[in-house]
Amino acid sequence: MSDPGQNPLTIKRLLRPHYKSLAIGTLVVAGGSVADLLQPWPLKIIIDTVLKGHAPKGWLNRIIQAVAGSDPLEILRFAALAVLAIAALGASCSYAEKSLTTTVGQKVLHELRRTLYAQIQRLSLAYHDRKQTGDLIMRVTGDLDSVQSFLASGLLSTLVSVLTLFGMIGVMFYINWQFTLIALSIVPLLFAVVFTYTRKIKRASRAVRKKAGEMASIIHEVFAAVRVVKAFAREDYEQRRYEVESMESVDIALRARGLKARLSPMVEMIVAGGTCMVLWFGARMVLNDTLSTGSLIVFVLYLGRMYKPMQELSKMTDAYTKAAVAWERIQEVMQTRRDIEDLPGAVPAPPLKGSIEFDRVAFSYDRKSPVLHDVCFRIAPGEMAALVGPTGSGKSTIASLVARFYDPTAGVVKIDGFDIRQLQQSTLRQQIGFVLQETLLFHGTIATNIAYGKSDATMEEIVRAA
Repeated sequence: MSDPGQNPLTIKRLLRPHYKSLAIGTLVVAGGSVADLLQPWPLKIIIDTVLKGHAPKGWLNRIIQAVAGSDPLEILRFAALAVLAIAALGASCSYAEKSLTTTVGQKVLHELRRTLYAQIQRLSLAYHDRKQTGDLIMRVTGDLDSVQSFLASGLLSTLVSVLTLFGMIGVMFYINWQFTLIALSIVPLLFAVVFTYTRKIKRASRAVRKKAGEMASIIHEVFAAVRVVKAFAREDYEQRRYEVESMESVDIALRARGLKARLSPMVEMIVAGGTCMVLWFGARMVLNDTLSTGSLIVFVLYLGRMYKPMQELSKMTDAYTKAAVAWERIQEVMQTRRDIEDLPGAVPAPPLKGSIEFDRVAFSYDRKSPVLHDVCFRIAPGEMAALVGPTGSGKSTIASLVARFYDPTAGVVKIDGFDIRQLQQSTLRQQIGFVLQETLLFHGTIATNIAYGKSDATMEEIVRAA
């Protein structure tokens, strides 16, 4: 895998392979927006032309005359069929949009999951020492799901809302520009409220995600060390520790939910204020015969549909903030540089005989507390050597330095005279065998576990190793 800094993971990069599907999705979205824009017009035709006998003006009159003539029953039939045709267009576009977004979302999820998993595996042990395993698991599962959900259900939905919103504003200006200005008078307040709450919700969502990662880490630690927990009879202690973390998670989640719960009613009240003003002025214009009843009804329907995208966009703040926070957490991992890198010019390790030499080696995990200082020794090929000492004296650290899991802070580690920093890590470790202190079995057969370090091993080799 390439260095994340050289090939950064971006939304554009993830979506680029699916540009054809997204282009079709954009056309489908435009068709759905057109269906939304056309829906109120059959009702206007029925009220003004069929019921009240007023001939429509402009383009609408030309369409009616060309298709249905002047017979009220034919016009009624035309309006009724138009309702079905518009509904069919909207339903078809809605189905196509959901199908496309689901397909693209799943493919993007796979690419995200593959890329993030590969990056986590390739990060140095020092990174895994610093990070909690449960938090990393949350990033590969929960955070990825949040991003995928937004891409699958939020991205094109937001585009639908934006296109519909601008289309309806244009049609409303065509019907009556004074009405439209009255209706739009609430927009600055509406967006100010949404913007303010979006920032607060994002901070709260970040805290929820962080706490979820901490809880997952506790669960992972306890399950991985369940023998230790039982050996020391610490089940009650671990239960209490988990309950404390769980209650903290509840408090954080409730604060976040409270912010989200306050946003929706505020938006609804602002929208209600705009509707109230339009109804007040519109009804007076109808009473003064300066506006037809059908035009008022169409305008009110458009008003509700114009406010609906605004409300939908405000509701999308929840999905957006979750996805944004999740994306930040994913990017944090992707942009992490490995502590142990193959140096420029590193060569594949030749067949090694096994001479190991430590030349004045020093090492510290945190750069403050030295674990090794001025260590010198040499082990000849075929020689059996043992390192003896109390816990924490550096035995495991020396083994880790031989495999170049870490680099010494001073001095050189050599194998067969090669400074191991000049060798490619993968080819070096392929020639080193490990018997770990704790027994670890991967899910699978015994043969698969024995051959874990040599995937092409034959059954004879596996039996011989066993």
